[in-house]
Amino acid sequence: MTKRWLKLAAVPIALSLVAAACGDDDSDSSSDGTEAPAETEASDGTDAAADDGAAMDFGGADIVLTGPERDDPSLAGIQAALDVWNERVNANAVVSGDADWEANINTQVEGGNPPDISFFPQPGKLKDFAESGSILPLPDDVSATVDEFWGEGFQVDGQSRDGVQYGVPAKTDLKSIVWYNPARFEADGYTVPTTYDEFVALVDEIAAAGGAKPLCVGIESGQATGWAYTDWTEEMVLRQHGTDVYDQWVDHSIPFNDPQIVESMQTVSDLWTDDNVFAAGGTIAATNFGDNATPLLDGDCYMHRQANFFASFFPEGTAFADGTEEAIDVFYFPDINGDRPVLTAGIIAAAFNDRPEVWDLMNYLATAEYAENRQIAQAEFQGGSLSGFLSGAQGQDPSIYLPLEQSFLDILASSASSRFDGSDLMPADVGAGTFWSEGTSLVNGDQDAQTAADNIEASWPS
Repeated sequence: MTKRWLKLAAVPIALSLVAAACGDDDSDSSSDGTEAPAETEASDGTDAAADDGAAMDFGGADIVLTGPERDDPSLAGIQAALDVWNERVNANAVVSGDADWEANINTQVEGGNPPDISFFPQPGKLKDFAESGSILPLPDDVSATVDEFWGEGFQVDGQSRDGVQYGVPAKTDLKSIVWYNPARFEADGYTVPTTYDEFVALVDEIAAAGGAKPLCVGIESGQATGWAYTDWTEEMVLRQHGTDVYDQWVDHSIPFNDPQIVESMQTVSDLWTDDNVFAAGGTIAATNFGDNATPLLDGDCYMHRQANFFASFFPEGTAFADGTEEAIDVFYFPDINGDRPVLTAGIIAAAFNDRPEVWDLMNYLATAEYAENRQIAQAEFQGGSLSGFLSGAQGQDPSIYLPLEQSFLDILASSASSRFDGSDLMPADVGAGTFWSEGTSLVNGDQDAQTAADNIEASWPS
């Protein structure tokens, strides 16, 4: 199990992890209005398309897809989106979710029986498979489709360590958001901050008022306790030091205890004081990361920074971004240097088998059409409520999303840069080990940021 899924499986919750954005829907269309698949070229250079952009007929060919998403809404949404493509090109692409995906994909590859396509929740594993030759680099035309629909910050997640494109982004989780109640802000005279300095000033102002705390925070998550602290640290590295330092940090070009990283760790610790934080479990480390929705609704705190999947933790019937007094909404976690970065996670598709129908499907997975088809189907499965899916693909029709989801899209679309969850990119001993545990010790006051960073650096595999 990857760290990403370990985080969410560590407590009994609905697995509705998600994120956001927009792009270009100017693709060729067939006579019935559906988008015709782009011409696709197999990696041996042969033309995999029919002629003149007409829909291909793959004669009912089977295509096997696997991945870690296994909750009913996600599987229903993916399969429905695949079925649009299946019907158009006469194919039979079928997805299956796997709770033990990480172990099983290794076994399948080692046994010479991989799926045709798999969804990777962790770029590091995709890069490892690229280096071992297990997955195939994208043909030029599929790479062009990725260029068309995805910004550079998303593309790098599907690249090998030498920059060759192997993966197609297929889902995005947005982390850089703060949950709040707009009506309560307005009633109490607070305004949404647009810079990090304004955010800190707002925290100080609310704390000085002596009522509800500015922030709800919890980092308990069973054996994954501490991951919520790592997200905050990653946010601060991006905001204080930019994407170049962030990239050097996660690939260990600079040590974990570099002064810039220590500064970001300390910034989070300094913000999480008793005056600033409501912790439902008594302490931050004893409060489960999911136990912040009810305090936010009940008025125990004003704000909670957490990814878009946090919507699933609110009680059934919670109003989101509908203008009512009780409605919960989000704002962008403000930047420091005007560079508007976002922290993300997500899913990346990669191909194991070189067949025309596989590449044509990979091309489709990269498009806004695939994202729209999954969103529509998944929202319908959820009865018209929040779908649990969002995508950073450019060119989507925002009207198929609910207002809260449109806020996610707007934040992604207006971001100047994006970076994947850093701890998910680090070696597991660090990203899913000492970064969690040493960060928790820092939050508990058992050590300072320098000591925590020194200990994490010492654990980095040689």
